[in-house]
Amino acid sequence: MKKIGSVAAAAAVALTFSVQSHSATLDTVKERGYLQCGVSTGLPGFSNPDDKGNWQGLDVDVCRAVAAAALGDASKVKYVPLNAKERFTALQSGEIDMLSRNTTWTLTRDTTLGLNFTGVSYYDGQGFMVSKKLGVSSALELDGATVCIQAGTTTELNLADYFRQNNMTYQPVVFDTSDQTVQGFEAGRCDVLTSDQSQLYALRIKLADPSSAMVLPEVISKEPLGPSVRQGDDQWFNLVKWSLFAAVTAEEMGLTSANVDQMKNSDNPDVKRFTGAEGDFGKALGVNNDWAYQIVKQVGNYGEMFERNVGANTPLGIARGLNALWSKGGLQYAPPMR
Repeated sequence: MKKIGSVAAAAAVALTFSVQSHSATLDTVKERGYLQCGVSTGLPGFSNPDDKGNWQGLDVDVCRAVAAAALGDASKVKYVPLNAKERFTALQSGEIDMLSRNTTWTLTRDTTLGLNFTGVSYYDGQGFMVSKKLGVSSALELDGATVCIQAGTTTELNLADYFRQNNMTYQPVVFDTSDQTVQGFEAGRCDVLTSDQSQLYALRIKLADPSSAMVLPEVISKEPLGPSVRQGDDQWFNLVKWSLFAAVTAEEMGLTSANVDQMKNSDNPDVKRFTGAEGDFGKALGVNNDWAYQIVKQVGNYGEMFERNVGANTPLGIARGLNALWSKGGLQYAPPMR
């Protein structure tokens, strides 16, 4: 989700922190003994606590990967649930070490909030969910519809642009939270619910009858979602960035949580460097040389993370699509680990 409300206040906080040094986040995490990672307040498949309070999801696995790299233990994470209004201030103020919470990478956020996005963990786009009873199969059939939407998000601007470009009208029904939007949708207060498609799939399974609703095929925006850190600490920025790249690289190399121990004995020099058997990649990042091995062993490669949390055999049932590897027609591509 892409909150832009209170941007002025967030920018003011960012300006204050931009003149301060944010170095040594890695040292702080090591001394503390755990990573403080900002996540959503509950989005199935991405960051959501189970019935025992254990956090799960693709965004959660990104946190776990960083903890595995930094501390050698993927379980050493304190999850800080944040709504859209709180997320940037929590990172700027140092309440959290990183944000991994369905947040879109935009120019404004990259340049005015004192943040650095470290990569794209999920390529997304805004879409529409409708009740099957509405009898439509395309967003172009939504002229005159009422639309449930979360207040203060870029979703609002995208929606207005799409309807104007297609000479259609709509009536917005605005809510403060995503949970309220799906409750309004289920109660019949609107014909359509719009959000990032990933969030639509997550919200659909919250319906009493998920099969009663469908996500339309149109994608009306680019929403690259990924983790972010504070500006001013290149060492921490590099580690979070390369933790994500390592998960993608592992999938490219065929390394999985099940075979990485066996593959450590490979004669392949790329595998040796990846697992820490050769080279000093870890030293360059300020961590142990087996940092990437620990990510794969404890969390898995990117494909494992995706399939476990949001893939075809999960309640969300999302196809890899744009999130497939570049070699398989997708956009997931990691720079060389050399």
